[in-house]
Amino acid sequence: MASAVATRIDPVAGQHRPISVLIVDDSAVARAALSQMVDCGGSLQLAGAVDGAGRAIAWLRDNRADVVLLDLEMPGWNGLAALPDLLAAGRGAKVLVVSSTARAGAEATLRALAAGAADTLAKPAMGQLNQSFQAVLIDRIERLGRASRHGGEVARFTLRPEPATPVALLGIGASTGGLSALAAFFAGLPASFGAPIVVTQHLPPSFMPYFADQLAAMAGRFAHVATEGRIAEPGEILVAPGHAHLLVRRQGTHFVASLSDAPVPTRCCPSVDPMLVSLGEAAGPDAAAVVLTGMGRDGSAGAARLVDVGGSVMVQDSASSAVWGMPGSIATQGLACVAAPPARLAAHLARRGSK
Repeated sequence: MASAVATRIDPVAGQHRPISVLIVDDSAVARAALSQMVDCGGSLQLAGAVDGAGRAIAWLRDNRADVVLLDLEMPGWNGLAALPDLLAAGRGAKVLVVSSTARAGAEATLRALAAGAADTLAKPAMGQLNQSFQAVLIDRIERLGRASRHGGEVARFTLRPEPATPVALLGIGASTGGLSALAAFFAGLPASFGAPIVVTQHLPPSFMPYFADQLAAMAGRFAHVATEGRIAEPGEILVAPGHAHLLVRRQGTHFVASLSDAPVPTRCCPSVDPMLVSLGEAAGPDAAAVVLTGMGRDGSAGAARLVDVGGSVMVQDSASSAVWGMPGSIATQGLACVAAPPARLAAHLARRGSK
């Protein structure tokens, strides 16, 4: 029997208080440039700007910020090492990594995302901190700032009946905050769950080899960046490359990867939508999907198609999500059978088992 669920979300409308921002960067020039950009954002308020992680943690003990802009490369206590203490002191503040490391240092940036940073943005050279970068920065801060505010109106949605049949093929979609959610999910998924797993995470192409390595370490499973025609082996993980959507097709007794760069309405690449559509076409009622934290609506259309052919979709709940955009859009359409933190989603799959 379907069940009704109420969850608190942060409504976009009615948020009149400016989003407060703390800047943490050892460069005085960068602090000044970022401060000016934040001050020019009508919905934003510069709460503070400090030159190191220690000062940031001390500031956060006595003050509140919705969003922390964090540089990773700082002398002494660098941003990556300080991240757990920053998150604890921030009491719900979202950390946006704004660092030149985000351009070339994919491994360090992914470690920051896995440790709890909500999102990352490559900081260009000082001469390139222009209006284009400012527009992207303000958009990221606004979205994360809204997500960091608790309470708000209650969204009611209905859960579909949860299947009890084993899973033949599992797809996972994630975006903002996805790496820490994936870590929690795979920590709860036992090795006995042997269905092939395909993952679409919104990340740049250069990050994907490091991302696959991190997933392998998190999950204790083999993980590979998908290539055209590669077999999705039982129990292993295939990751969408950053330049193409990952699709799955049935070929005899195997599931095989296929890549596509066809435009999609969400403009995401890779996109969760075509992956979920292909799951339904390849495995029908034996396909299952998990959609974790992320901005926007990527995955909603694909989830509807998957449910139409008898497949099932589980989503991360709002309380544990960095941003309840992607999972929330699926839940509020009545497409999800479970809404829970990542480890509990894994437990549901473990009970269903694989075939």
